[in-house]
Amino acid sequence: MSIGTQNESSLHKTLKFQYTGPGGKTENLVGDYVADGITRKGEYIEVQTGSFAPLKEKVKEFAKKGKVRIIHPIAVSKYIEVYDTEGKLLHRRKSPSRGSLWDLFDALLYAPLIPLIKNVKIEAALIDITEKRIKDGKGSWRRKGISIYDKELSGWHECILFENPKDYLYFIPFKKGQEFTVSCLAKAENIKAWDARKVLYVLTKMKVVKRVGKKGKAWVYTVSS
Repeated sequence: MSIGTQNESSLHKTLKFQYTGPGGKTENLVGDYVADGITRKGEYIEVQTGSFAPLKEKVKEFAKKGKVRIIHPIAVSKYIEVYDTEGKLLHRRKSPSRGSLWDLFDALLYAPLIPLIKNVKIEAALIDITEKRIKDGKGSWRRKGISIYDKELSGWHECILFENPKDYLYFIPFKKGQEFTVSCLAKAENIKAWDARKVLYVLTKMKVVKRVGKKGKAWVYTVSS
């Protein structure tokens, strides 16, 4: 078993090899950190399914040596398969939860400055996954003792690459000079106010948008120059 692969899911492994590509190397020790992959052209690949917070120092080190691409998979749809301890499929269902590109801001929330690091780009991969569970009595009480033991890639939708801070204006439907609030963004994009608040928090930290005052108790924003 290679360094850093002990608890690696099939999903992580598939994306790691896909983005590293032919001629690349996986699980490379680079200084004090292990890179998921390094492509034939020398680009560092990091697959991160959760928050980007653990990547902050690691990515800085890689970016000093070359280009870095963070792959963030977002499950647009998820199927759940439950097996018994002998490996027999008991049932399969589609989860009601659905992901979207807006989920990228959950990952960026505690690491909003990563997109500002020179040589770093972020790619959101909108995919379908199959989550495999086993009825072993060892899982969470919320799942009635059923354990999650793997996640697999089961379909692709699209990949969207963010190479520089201005690319994040993709999420702002307002023109330069227009003023807007959290509720304006939520209404315009048909998302929850909490999600709109996360977006504007991150983009303010990135200096893509800025606060210009208040309207009642709500902060007013505009696109930065």
